[in-house]
Amino acid sequence: MKKSTLYLFGFIVTPLCAFAKQTDKPNVILIMADDLGWGDVGFNGNRIIRTPHLDALASDGVVFDRFYAAAPLSSPTRASVLTGRHPFRTGVFSANEGILRPEEICLSETLKEEGYATGHFGKWHLGTLTKQGKDANRGGAAYPHLYNPPVEHGYDIAFVTESKVPTYDPMICPEKNNGRFWNAVTPGESVRDYGTSYWDIAGNKVTDQVSGDDSRVIMDRVLPFIEDNRLKNQPFLSVIWFHAPHLPCVASPQHAAMYQGVSMEEQNYYGCITAMDEQVGRLVAHLKELGLYENTLILFCSDNGPEIGTPGSAGNFKGLKRSLHEGGIRVPAFMVWRKETPAGKHVAQACSTTDYFPTVLDILGHTGSTKQALDGESFRRFANGSTRARSKPLLFGSMLQGAVLESDYKLYYSEGQYELYNIEEDPFEQKDLHEVMPKKVKHLKKILYNQFNEYKDSFDGKEYGTESVKRMKQEWHTIFNNERK
Repeated sequence: MKKSTLYLFGFIVTPLCAFAKQTDKPNVILIMADDLGWGDVGFNGNRIIRTPHLDALASDGVVFDRFYAAAPLSSPTRASVLTGRHPFRTGVFSANEGILRPEEICLSETLKEEGYATGHFGKWHLGTLTKQGKDANRGGAAYPHLYNPPVEHGYDIAFVTESKVPTYDPMICPEKNNGRFWNAVTPGESVRDYGTSYWDIAGNKVTDQVSGDDSRVIMDRVLPFIEDNRLKNQPFLSVIWFHAPHLPCVASPQHAAMYQGVSMEEQNYYGCITAMDEQVGRLVAHLKELGLYENTLILFCSDNGPEIGTPGSAGNFKGLKRSLHEGGIRVPAFMVWRKETPAGKHVAQACSTTDYFPTVLDILGHTGSTKQALDGESFRRFANGSTRARSKPLLFGSMLQGAVLESDYKLYYSEGQYELYNIEEDPFEQKDLHEVMPKKVKHLKKILYNQFNEYKDSFDGKEYGTESVKRMKQEWHTIFNNERK
């Protein structure tokens, strides 16, 4: 295990309840849905999809009104969560592209050094999980340079897939299917292996208890991990990355039946979200039963906006998954930590998945520094009512798109064209101001260029050498298409 250069205070053991002693350090749970749109949850106004447990949990904490995924695609956002860095720094430019480089200092490693047990459950999508045989999108002997399992990043326990799976009966699919939506398979129906497996921390394929609702399959592994560490009096980090409602979208017959009078696609999309919601409720009930809820930090978000051609909703925001307009990157999100944060509050400041890492460090009392630059900043003060603006702009890049968000203004770039919006006054990006505010465009354009030049330095190995650079043989992905400053 590599040693990070992050230095934190040690934890203090104090009695919390009659069940056992528990550290003062909070347990940390990071929950992420996959392709869940801003408008797909009740706490953001959806009146069709039933998400009562998410809604109740959100009301017990702080809802972020302007929360951004670091990218409009899965892998880059996930890299930002674990590192606090822009995904372009480590070459995770898109889904199924690049890996979370071993030299990156991850939240899991940092907490492990502080005595935390660390577990990752559900989707991984930051490298392949086996060198033997074909698995998912990139796994197997043909791609040895992409092998990059959770054990390389400070995890004690893992139950993970490399990428997507059907959200019901995740290991199989009907012999004939459209790859997007189908009803749950019935006895006697012709099926085949889907082609993706669950893997444990030692690199073994897991074949037991992997049928039925996928969110339940994941939570079945999370709860024993939590209980085991409660008995050991050990704080824990549990990263729970659900697959729902990413395609292939399948709901159990019971959950699909909750949505009568709509299309098959809607029944399965809505149903798998409600199934995921029930598992969040199951998690919260377990935390309360073990006396852990009050001192557990829970962060929930989606990895990007809803997929094109699905019933997913970005609300009234412009764009969907893959777009750097608001609908592709503004996602549902909340924070719950009953020990400190107030209930029933909203945060108006822009926050991002890059902020997770520094926020947790802030809560743990980190006062040191790291040789690797962090792009995020702690949103702890926002959750506690501060109205002071964030000190760092938010940067986004995907394909030939770029964007920078500083205070109320957002500059959007795509293949040589610029758009400028006042997101506070015009959240749905209807009024392009780039022609009437040239100085603001020039200012934000400079930030965009300068930051991506800095990201390229990191990508080229400036901070930690070129071993992974040479291993991956990646070329830098420019969003600017050779445009000059």
